[in-house]
Amino acid sequence: MTMPVTKPATKSTSRPAARKTAARKSSSGQRAPFQVPQGLLPTPLHPRLEALSRTKAWMGWAGYISPSVLDTVEFEYFAIRNQTTLFDISPMHKYRLRGPDAEAVLNRMVTRDMRKIKPGRVGYAIWCDEEGMAIDDGTLFRFGKNDFRLCCQERMMGWVQDAAWGFNVTVEDESQTVAGLSLQGPTSFSLLSDAGLGKVAKLRPFDLAQVEPSLWVSRTGFTGDLGYELWVDWDQVLGLWDRLWAASTHWGLRAIGYEALNLARIEAGFIAAGVDFQPVHTTMRLGRGRTPLELGFGKMVDFGKGHFNGRRALLRQQETGAMRTHLIKIELGGFKPADGALLYHQKKKEVGHVTSGIWSPTVKRNVALAELKAPFGVGVTDDLWAEIYVHEEGQWSKRLVEVTVQDRPFFSNPRARATPPLAY
Repeated sequence: MTMPVTKPATKSTSRPAARKTAARKSSSGQRAPFQVPQGLLPTPLHPRLEALSRTKAWMGWAGYISPSVLDTVEFEYFAIRNQTTLFDISPMHKYRLRGPDAEAVLNRMVTRDMRKIKPGRVGYAIWCDEEGMAIDDGTLFRFGKNDFRLCCQERMMGWVQDAAWGFNVTVEDESQTVAGLSLQGPTSFSLLSDAGLGKVAKLRPFDLAQVEPSLWVSRTGFTGDLGYELWVDWDQVLGLWDRLWAASTHWGLRAIGYEALNLARIEAGFIAAGVDFQPVHTTMRLGRGRTPLELGFGKMVDFGKGHFNGRRALLRQQETGAMRTHLIKIELGGFKPADGALLYHQKKKEVGHVTSGIWSPTVKRNVALAELKAPFGVGVTDDLWAEIYVHEEGQWSKRLVEVTVQDRPFFSNPRARATPPLAY
């Protein structure tokens, strides 16, 4: 799945981004220079988000202004688990592939078998370089036999075009023409029904359907809970936002920022590019990339489908078992979040670190995603410890807490899979 990478927040958006204007000839006959956007750009929904923001805590996501927190993290998080929330996912990079060879292009590019994703379905995917290192992960939407959309965190236009070279396919960057809303929470289906979108009742998890001429809805999300993503033209998303709010009287709708969403995705065990692993094209040092096998996605690598980018390297790694690291889910003792904590074996040997760690408000446990040096975390799972530093009243203290390896999401609720969804 994809997520905005946390960046330093900016407290003001009073300086509007410059707009590109048409070049005009001066009196000397020379063309005046174009104005180009500077700084972060507002999404179409920024006027609504600005009006709801009490904290004025903004962050950058793919060049756009995105909320880190609008009200409080606690209110926004508990709205995900008990009500309905809206998160603006318009900044995601979106690439449309159409043509007779669209499936072949994607099958050549990603590690999973695209033939198994039928029209009207959405699939998670990872793609690699020739060394088997993950370039990025994302979601693939299959609208028809020869019609796909790839949504991801990093800019991929050049890479997708390279993968499509020689194939009968067209590639279109829809990043600034298609907007998206993530509607998540137990009352999300009830809200959609009141908004006149009750057709989504038939959608199973990872289903995709056109419910109105200009509106596609997928039963997807990044919270591990019941939820949907709504996709509409860039200039129509403001109207969709208002329509959902008008229907939200009984369902406790709340707009949220990244920080609350981050808590929910860790509970669900979802990894985030740039946080839990570094996309290999963004790394500055050799050896910082990770393969899908090291990230725990061996089931997402289909060696039987034919050639794909990185196949030889991944096959060699699988056959030799030459894993450098493992990305795993862990539970820790105590209640102090362990984000960034070092991990040890037998309290002595450093064997890894926490990539994302929180105290889960719902499951009431200290949980985290962690990267460990092989074979620790998979072959060796006992006698693991985390070194946590706690700051209390100006004093720092060090604590070693026990670590337990987990193999399931920390949060899992049947309502996320019930079809049709239950009416809350």
